[in-house]
Amino acid sequence: MGGPYKHQALTDRSLRAFDQVYNTLGYGFLEKVYENALGLELRKAGLAVVSQAPIQVYYAGQVVGEYAAVLLVEDAVIVELKAVRTLAAEHEAQLLNYLKATRYEVGCCSTLGRHHR
Repeated sequence: MGGPYKHQALTDRSLRAFDQVYNTLGYGFLEKVYENALGLELRKAGLAVVSQAPIQVYYAGQVVGEYAAVLLVEDAVIVELKAVRTLAAEHEAQLLNYLKATRYEVGCCSTLGRHHR
């Protein structure tokens, strides 16, 4: 449903919402401003969104730490925002590591002008 990727409908809606936020605010704000605006936009679309959602990190079946996901959409998709023009390899690696070390399987990383799933 929704395409070849798991939760693609959610990631598509999240990325469209980010585009709306960026088209309205433009470039140059801190990540927190985009996070707040994106949370509002996603909630307007009827999605359940948690900002700075606490996520447990597992190693060998044990919780070894916790981090806060920028946004967690419908308890299914981790959304990471970067207030940079271009994603660097370490941004993508950060999201992939979050997915590997948690129960979540899907994430998207948004920056100004470029998105990744």
